[in-house]
Amino acid sequence: MKIEFKKAPQTPKKLEVTVDSVKIEGTFCKMSQSLVKIDATLIGNTDIDCCRCGITDNIEVNEKLDFLLSDRIIKNDEREDLVIEIEDGLIDFDALVQSELEAIKSDYHICEQCSNDNDDFEKEF
Repeated sequence: MKIEFKKAPQTPKKLEVTVDSVKIEGTFCKMSQSLVKIDATLIGNTDIDCCRCGITDNIEVNEKLDFLLSDRIIKNDEREDLVIEIEDGLIDFDALVQSELEAIKSDYHICEQCSNDNDDFEKEF
């Protein structure tokens, strides 16, 4: 789902987008002329690789997402919120979901079998 940045509503609007088996649910609204706030939860299941043995495992995702979107470059370092700069004046919610999934997948995950294995680990593939 895509929406033009300038058409984002001033009052919170319901957001529900599903990409593969993961869904983002929550609200979004314009906070100022150049900022849109997203307050949502990422829910679903995704495949992830164990960083130790490489086995693919399916994990449940339940992540709280609170961030701001901006159509301009933000130079204020005092802001505590995560600000994502968008291009072309379009908010692409599918791309946001994909980006959050990739961030989760890039983290180190250890499968149940490896977490129970107390041996020193060194494997060559």
